[in-house]
Amino acid sequence: MDVVTSQTVSVEVNGTTYEREVEARRLLSHFLRDDLDLTGSHVGCDTGNCGACSVILDGTLVKSCMLLAVQADGSSIETVEGLAQDDELTPLQQAFSEHHALQCGYCTPGMLMSATALLRENGSPSEDEIRKALQGNICRCTGYVNIVEAIKAVAK
Repeated sequence: MDVVTSQTVSVEVNGTTYEREVEARRLLSHFLRDDLDLTGSHVGCDTGNCGACSVILDGTLVKSCMLLAVQADGSSIETVEGLAQDDELTPLQQAFSEHHALQCGYCTPGMLMSATALLRENGSPSEDEIRKALQGNICRCTGYVNIVEAIKAVAK
């Protein structure tokens, strides 16, 4: 019995198409960080608990440490590096800065991606909806108050 140990993966990440040979067991988080040098998404726990590795895959928020790179073959992925356009921060990124919604910054990429996904689905979320959307992200520094305030400031 032959065991497949590697596979060619083709993905579009932040508008650029990449094709790489990857081990069948390689996590999407490691593929993005190590193979594509997109280090904005952080690997905090490798168990799907912290949300620091969150990305948007084909329009759905996912934790990249919970998916294999081969599972993303043929998909479109958005990472935190793809949010700003032409070196201009998005209103959400600006609000995070203005509302002091980060301290150490480790959770920030995942928080931004979770908030981006939320605001695309619901441009005017309530505070409860914002807090529910952030449940999959752990911040050990801020207590979430300023993160919620930043998202509320951008919500229409």
